[in-house]
Amino acid sequence: MRKGQNPAKFVNDVTRPQRVTVAVLNYIPFLSGYYSETLDVLKMCMQSMRRDPGLPFDLMVFDNGSCAEVRDFLISEKEAGQIQYLILSEKNVGKGGAWNVILGGAPGEIISYCDSDVLFSPGWLGHSVEILETFPNVGMVTARPFRTPPEFYQSTLAWARENGSVEMGQFIPWKTFLEFNLSLGQSEEENRKVYSETCDYKITYQGISAMAGGSHWQFTAYKSVLQAFLPFDMDKPMGQVRQLDKRMNDSGFLRLMVTDPLAMNMSNMLGYLRGELGKTNTGSRHGFTHRVLELGLVRRLLLGVYNKIFNWYYSL
Repeated sequence: MRKGQNPAKFVNDVTRPQRVTVAVLNYIPFLSGYYSETLDVLKMCMQSMRRDPGLPFDLMVFDNGSCAEVRDFLISEKEAGQIQYLILSEKNVGKGGAWNVILGGAPGEIISYCDSDVLFSPGWLGHSVEILETFPNVGMVTARPFRTPPEFYQSTLAWARENGSVEMGQFIPWKTFLEFNLSLGQSEEENRKVYSETCDYKITYQGISAMAGGSHWQFTAYKSVLQAFLPFDMDKPMGQVRQLDKRMNDSGFLRLMVTDPLAMNMSNMLGYLRGELGKTNTGSRHGFTHRVLELGLVRRLLLGVYNKIFNWYYSL
């Protein structure tokens, strides 16, 4: 039995969502060790994306089972109006499970996805959408040029050779190339060889240039395109995310990147912002310790122990 009338019946209109939904996937199980600075990294990610993005957007955050301190921060941001859509998962459902929710449920016509450790530069969203709307049949646009596996953008090159202008060369400056790869834990020495033996492909269409490539860690795409690849069935929390890159290429979609670095990987700490990227103190006791820890056998042994302990606690 109903008593009275639902007041919602007298509401004449509702607020429409922005055309673009920026979606952030976050996972911080605790705030020590590897994760000691990750809450600060998340805060910097959210602050940087709002700093002159070039277009308005609604923010969606999917939290993949983080600790109480992180959930409290996200709830406070939601109550302050900084997050429009907040999803708090009780457990870590992996990136595939989170993508199924985000890419299937984000309200915007365009979804701009990122991991929670991305640092954005002004204009990142506007320039990404410009490429998305200029080129036909675009699968994704990443807001930073870097060298991605060529097997994942063969369809892009095939289309460009018939329909646009393609240039091959060293279009990504060495410093831009190096800073990104250093953020992934790679050394400068190993990257010099990679840089000299690989190249970039710059594609120009209707006066707009983009690089061939793209990546699952940050991308802007039409929701209708992304939904064609759902659902994702990944049986591990990480390591299988290139499914999206491969599926898009196999389906003939263009995978593109902006020509200037408008996004950066911070990884699990704010060292990039402190100017620590790539620096080592080889003349000190700390430098000696670092060199010992980087020995292959020592590194594999200690990381193996770390991973085993982590799995005991957080993979049940």
